[in-house]
Amino acid sequence: MKREGALNVLGGPLKSCSLEPMTGWYRDGCCRTDEHDRGRHVVCAVMTSEFLEFSRIQGNDLSTPRPEYQFPGLKGGDQWCLCAARWAEAHAAGCAPQVVLEATEASALKYAPLDAFLAYAVAMHA
Repeated sequence: MKREGALNVLGGPLKSCSLEPMTGWYRDGCCRTDEHDRGRHVVCAVMTSEFLEFSRIQGNDLSTPRPEYQFPGLKGGDQWCLCAARWAEAHAAGCAPQVVLEATEASALKYAPLDAFLAYAVAMHA
């Protein structure tokens, strides 16, 4: 699935990141954003236990389910739309998760250069 009008970091149409678990600022599976998304949830990342622990230590526990927000809690292998600044922070700390470039929105390039994302590139899950 692709989202009309939105572009990915490679300049092509933005593809869906994950429907299971359902992700995205709009909870439509796509890492697109708008002016109300202060976190800029635009990086389609594949979760690892190392990154999830890093995020928890930084104050954002992504592993614990939060049913009141329709949040299932994440585990290693899940694809999720991450905040671009958190991905860049994890990259600087040496624990950034892999990135699905076709599903990472072009505005992520304001937070890290394409070369950084290319170094963590992984193929989309089928």
